[in-house]
Amino acid sequence: MAKIDISALLGKDADTLLTHKSKTISKDQLHLPGPDFVDRVFINSNRNAQTIRSLQVLFNEGRLGGTGYLSILPIDQGIEHSAGASFAKNPIYFDPENIIKLAIEGGCNGVATTFGGLAMMSRKYAHKIPFIVKINHNELLTYPNKADQIMFGSVEDAWNLGAVAVGATIYFGSDNSTRQIQEVAQAFAQPARFRK
Repeated sequence: MAKIDISALLGKDADTLLTHKSKTISKDQLHLPGPDFVDRVFINSNRNAQTIRSLQVLFNEGRLGGTGYLSILPIDQGIEHSAGASFAKNPIYFDPENIIKLAIEGGCNGVATTFGGLAMMSRKYAHKIPFIVKINHNELLTYPNKADQIMFGSVEDAWNLGAVAVGATIYFGSDNSTRQIQEVAQAFAQPARFRK
Protein backbone atom coordinates (compact mmCIF):
# COMPACT_ATOMS: atom_id res chain seq x y z
CA MET A 1 0.00 0.00 0.00
CA ALA A 2 1.41 3.38 -1.00
CA LYS A 3 1.94 5.99 1.68
CA ILE A 4 -0.29 9.00 1.37
CA ASP A 5 1.30 12.43 1.85
CA ILE A 6 -1.24 14.05 4.16
CA SER A 7 0.60 17.38 4.00
CA ALA A 8 0.15 17.49 0.24
CA LEU A 9 -3.56 16.69 0.58
CA LEU A 10 -4.04 19.48 3.14
CA GLY A 11 -2.15 22.01 1.01
CA LYS A 12 -1.40 25.46 2.44
CA ASP A 13 -3.26 24.65 5.68
CA ALA A 14 -1.18 21.54 6.43
CA ASP A 15 1.12 23.11 9.03
CA THR A 16 -1.73 24.76 10.93
CA LEU A 17 -3.89 21.64 10.92
CA LEU A 18 -1.14 19.14 11.73
CA THR A 19 0.49 21.14 14.54
CA HIS A 20 -2.66 22.54 16.18
CA LYS A 21 -2.90 22.07 19.94
CA SER A 22 -6.18 22.80 21.68
CA LYS A 23 -5.84 25.11 24.62
CA THR A 24 -9.53 24.76 25.45
CA ILE A 25 -9.67 21.10 26.53
CA SER A 26 -6.63 19.19 27.68
CA LYS A 27 -6.18 15.74 26.18
CA ASP A 28 -6.30 14.06 29.59
CA GLN A 29 -10.00 15.04 29.78
CA LEU A 30 -10.90 13.18 26.57
CA HIS A 31 -12.44 9.70 26.60
CA LEU A 32 -10.39 8.16 23.83
CA PRO A 33 -11.33 4.88 22.16
CA GLY A 34 -9.78 1.72 23.55
CA PRO A 35 -10.62 -1.90 24.35
CA ASP A 36 -12.14 -0.82 27.68
CA PHE A 37 -14.28 2.01 26.24
CA VAL A 38 -17.64 0.61 27.41
CA ASP A 39 -16.25 0.03 30.93
CA ARG A 40 -14.75 3.51 31.16
CA VAL A 41 -17.59 5.49 29.62
CA PHE A 42 -20.89 3.66 30.09
CA ILE A 43 -20.65 1.47 33.22
CA ASN A 44 -21.50 4.29 35.63
CA SER A 45 -24.35 5.63 33.49
CA ASN A 46 -28.04 4.87 33.98
CA ARG A 47 -28.06 2.37 31.11
CA ASN A 48 -29.32 -1.07 32.04
CA ALA A 49 -27.31 -4.28 31.78
CA GLN A 50 -28.94 -5.27 28.47
CA THR A 51 -27.91 -1.95 26.94
CA ILE A 52 -24.34 -2.31 28.22
CA ARG A 53 -24.18 -5.79 26.74
CA SER A 54 -25.53 -4.55 23.39
CA LEU A 55 -22.94 -1.76 23.31
CA GLN A 56 -20.18 -4.29 23.98
CA VAL A 57 -21.53 -6.54 21.21
CA LEU A 58 -21.20 -3.61 18.77
CA PHE A 59 -17.73 -2.70 20.01
CA ASN A 60 -16.52 -6.32 19.75
CA GLU A 61 -17.77 -7.03 16.22
CA GLY A 62 -15.96 -6.65 12.88
CA ARG A 63 -12.42 -5.74 11.95
CA LEU A 64 -12.35 -2.93 14.54
CA GLY A 65 -13.67 -5.24 17.26
CA GLY A 66 -11.98 -4.64 20.62
CA THR A 67 -10.34 -1.35 19.59
CA GLY A 68 -12.97 1.04 20.93
CA TYR A 69 -13.73 2.31 17.42
CA LEU A 70 -16.96 1.67 15.52
CA SER A 71 -17.58 1.28 11.80
CA ILE A 72 -21.32 1.16 11.12
CA LEU A 73 -22.73 0.90 7.60
CA PRO A 74 -25.68 3.35 7.64
CA ILE A 75 -28.32 2.27 5.14
CA ASP A 76 -31.30 3.55 7.12
CA GLN A 77 -32.60 6.31 4.88
CA GLY A 78 -34.31 4.53 1.98
CA ILE A 79 -37.70 5.70 3.18
CA GLU A 80 -36.60 9.33 3.39
CA HIS A 81 -34.59 9.64 0.21
CA SER A 82 -36.11 6.76 -1.74
CA ALA A 83 -34.18 3.69 -2.74
CA GLY A 84 -33.70 5.18 -6.22
CA ALA A 85 -31.83 8.18 -4.82
CA SER A 86 -29.65 5.90 -2.71
CA PHE A 87 -28.99 2.95 -5.02
CA ALA A 88 -29.61 3.92 -8.66
CA LYS A 89 -25.87 3.88 -9.42
CA ASN A 90 -25.48 0.47 -7.73
CA PRO A 91 -28.79 -1.33 -8.34
CA ILE A 92 -27.64 -4.54 -6.63
CA TYR A 93 -28.23 -2.68 -3.34
CA PHE A 94 -31.96 -2.44 -3.99
CA ASP A 95 -31.78 -5.95 -2.51
CA PRO A 96 -31.28 -5.44 1.25
CA GLU A 97 -29.41 -8.72 1.55
CA ASN A 98 -26.58 -7.29 -0.54
CA ILE A 99 -26.31 -4.39 1.92
CA ILE A 100 -25.91 -6.81 4.83
CA LYS A 101 -23.37 -8.85 2.87
CA LEU A 102 -21.43 -5.63 2.14
CA ALA A 103 -21.35 -4.73 5.84
CA ILE A 104 -20.11 -8.21 6.77
CA GLU A 105 -17.52 -8.32 3.99
CA GLY A 106 -16.36 -4.82 4.93
CA GLY A 107 -15.82 -5.93 8.53
CA CYS A 108 -18.29 -3.40 9.95
CA ASN A 109 -19.20 -3.46 13.63
CA GLY A 110 -22.86 -3.21 12.65
CA VAL A 111 -25.38 -2.12 10.06
CA ALA A 112 -27.98 0.62 10.56
CA THR A 113 -31.16 -0.11 8.66
CA THR A 114 -34.87 0.53 8.37
CA PHE A 115 -37.60 -1.63 9.88
CA GLY A 116 -38.22 -3.12 6.44
CA GLY A 117 -34.57 -4.08 6.02
CA LEU A 118 -34.44 -5.48 9.54
CA ALA A 119 -37.68 -7.45 9.13
CA MET A 120 -36.49 -9.05 5.88
CA MET A 121 -32.90 -9.80 6.93
CA SER A 122 -32.76 -10.26 10.72
CA ARG A 123 -33.70 -13.95 10.83
CA LYS A 124 -30.89 -14.77 8.41
CA TYR A 125 -28.25 -12.32 9.66
CA ALA A 126 -28.93 -10.99 13.21
CA HIS A 127 -26.56 -13.61 14.63
CA LYS A 128 -23.85 -12.66 12.11
CA ILE A 129 -23.78 -8.86 12.42
CA PRO A 130 -25.41 -6.46 14.90
CA PHE A 131 -28.39 -4.53 13.56
CA ILE A 132 -29.28 -0.96 14.54
CA VAL A 133 -32.73 0.18 13.40
CA LYS A 134 -33.96 3.72 12.92
CA ILE A 135 -37.37 4.08 14.56
CA ASN A 136 -38.43 7.40 13.00
CA HIS A 137 -38.30 8.72 9.44
CA ASN A 138 -38.95 11.72 7.25
CA GLU A 139 -40.16 11.58 3.67
CA LEU A 140 -38.86 13.77 0.90
CA LEU A 141 -41.62 13.13 -1.63
CA THR A 142 -43.74 16.06 -0.45
CA TYR A 143 -42.85 19.51 -1.76
CA PRO A 144 -41.70 21.65 -0.16
CA ASN A 145 -39.67 19.28 2.00
CA LYS A 146 -40.41 19.29 5.71
CA ALA A 147 -37.90 19.07 8.55
CA ASP A 148 -39.98 16.51 10.39
CA GLN A 149 -39.67 12.94 11.59
CA ILE A 150 -42.50 10.62 12.56
CA MET A 151 -42.33 7.43 14.58
CA PHE A 152 -42.27 4.44 12.31
CA GLY A 153 -41.79 1.62 14.78
CA SER A 154 -41.13 0.86 18.41
CA VAL A 155 -38.16 -0.21 20.49
CA GLU A 156 -40.07 -3.40 21.30
CA ASP A 157 -40.51 -4.17 17.58
CA ALA A 158 -36.79 -3.61 17.01
CA TRP A 159 -35.89 -5.86 19.96
CA ASN A 160 -38.20 -8.63 18.77
CA LEU A 161 -36.62 -8.48 15.30
CA GLY A 162 -33.12 -8.90 16.76
CA ALA A 163 -31.73 -5.36 16.75
CA VAL A 164 -29.07 -4.64 19.37
CA ALA A 165 -29.74 -0.89 19.23
CA VAL A 166 -32.12 1.74 17.92
CA GLY A 167 -31.56 5.22 16.62
CA ALA A 168 -33.70 8.24 15.85
CA THR A 169 -33.28 11.59 14.15
CA ILE A 170 -34.29 14.93 15.65
CA TYR A 171 -34.13 18.08 13.53
CA PHE A 172 -32.90 20.41 16.26
CA GLY A 173 -33.93 24.00 15.59
CA SER A 174 -36.88 23.08 13.40
CA ASP A 175 -40.48 23.95 14.23
CA ASN A 176 -40.99 20.27 15.06
CA SER A 177 -37.98 19.67 17.29
CA THR A 178 -39.81 20.00 20.62
CA ARG A 179 -42.32 17.33 19.61
CA GLN A 180 -39.58 15.13 18.15
CA ILE A 181 -37.50 15.32 21.35
CA GLN A 182 -40.53 14.27 23.40
CA GLU A 183 -41.46 11.42 21.05
CA VAL A 184 -37.92 10.04 20.94
CA ALA A 185 -37.51 10.35 24.72
CA GLN A 186 -40.81 8.54 25.25
CA ALA A 187 -39.84 5.78 22.80
CA PHE A 188 -36.43 5.32 24.40
CA ALA A 189 -38.02 5.17 27.88
CA GLN A 190 -39.98 2.00 27.11
CA PRO A 191 -39.72 -0.86 29.63
CA ALA A 192 -36.13 -1.72 30.51
CA ARG A 193 -36.24 -5.08 28.77
CA PHE A 194 -36.61 -3.25 25.43
CA ARG A 195 -34.47 -0.17 26.05
CA LYS A 196 -31.33 0.09 23.91
